[in-house]
Amino acid sequence: MTGMPDDPSPPGRTGRLTTSPAGRLLRLGGVAGRVGLSLLVDRALASIGARGDERRRETLLREATRVVEALSRLKGAAMKVGQMLSLHEGLLPAEVTEVLRLLQRKAPPIPFEIVREEIEVQIPQHEEIFASIEPEAFAAASIGQVHRAVLRDGRRAAVKIQYPAIDRVVRADLDNLRLVLGGIVRMFADVDFEPIWAELRDRLLEELDYRREAANMRAFAERFTDDPRLVIPAVIDEATTASILTMEFVDGRDPDAACAATTPQELRDRWGQALFSFVLRGVLVDRLLHADPNLSNFAFLDGGRVAVFDFGCVKSVPEPIARGYAELLLAVIEGRPRDIPGILDRFGVRYDHGGPIGLELIEPYFRLFAAIVRETPAYRFGDDPDLYPRLLELGLQNASEAASIRFPRDILFVDRALAGTLGNLCRLRAAGPWRTLAADLARQALD
Repeated sequence: MTGMPDDPSPPGRTGRLTTSPAGRLLRLGGVAGRVGLSLLVDRALASIGARGDERRRETLLREATRVVEALSRLKGAAMKVGQMLSLHEGLLPAEVTEVLRLLQRKAPPIPFEIVREEIEVQIPQHEEIFASIEPEAFAAASIGQVHRAVLRDGRRAAVKIQYPAIDRVVRADLDNLRLVLGGIVRMFADVDFEPIWAELRDRLLEELDYRREAANMRAFAERFTDDPRLVIPAVIDEATTASILTMEFVDGRDPDAACAATTPQELRDRWGQALFSFVLRGVLVDRLLHADPNLSNFAFLDGGRVAVFDFGCVKSVPEPIARGYAELLLAVIEGRPRDIPGILDRFGVRYDHGGPIGLELIEPYFRLFAAIVRETPAYRFGDDPDLYPRLLELGLQNASEAASIRFPRDILFVDRALAGTLGNLCRLRAAGPWRTLAADLARQALD
């Protein structure tokens, strides 16, 4: 193929995925066992003091490394779950989060020979489109990997290519993950797993269709023409299929460089404000949400601009849910905790017997989030290392009562995007006028 060098992969490396349901179930079972064991060991060691703390760190770090290795080999939906665990800054021990974060950017790629075959089959006119494609993937993740390319007209491009047979892999994972995740969830919570599972399954299956992702990119690009802070790459239609997505190449700092202490804090603040506005506008105003807040889905540009990638997981937010979140934000900003039970009830968050959530359950959370949207001084994410631990502690304290709360499945990925964005802001240590940004968008949603 013109412009495509020979495969540089080492001899003997096939790059083939484990695709059989039985084989993947065995590996997933091993991963689940390690996760469950680590959680139990964590609880035991936490009770034996400083020596236990050191042993706890070593145990969790060792198990997290093994989980990363297993999930990165499996790819597919299994790897997605590991990525989700790494999003929440402060929720897991720092060492464990750092290891899991490898899943966001360092999944092992498949050999270029396989990539080349896919391009030749999927894009018969490839020689007329591509002048060259780099053989080494610069990004590899759960269902595909990305190669730099140069088009015949001189433009630089990024070519995202699905792993062969990944459709079958993801469907096998979904069958297996339903059993494995359901078991883990039931170890620690008495919740109805079915609505959670249905929403997770639907979003993961949508990610398999790159034509759908291309349509999402065009929809977001149209919406954000009025916001120069957000950069959405243009789709190269003639080189895009259901399993190959080609877009213009946008270069910028990766998350590690953006979050480094050597990067000016003023720039990190502006990036954080752009991310905050991006996710809140998606939930409240556009009601079309980029629901994968993995920080590796963003590149950080000069002038405080942020490039957004990976539009496979996009959630259409129903109008009652959008209005509910807008009312909830304004209640926090305006200091009206007593209004929150009624707001939650109106968009479907209530006890399973039909009654509204009690104020005594809401008030501790209200105080935490009210601090974020205080008027002065501006809240700086990351300055409060106890934020996530306190949220986790509240969750554990209220676990039995929370188990009887029912919620619409539509909020699952909304909450994922919001929580992941908070974690991203913590990594950036961003400060900004959160109160003004949130209030303006909430009022737009209610107009």
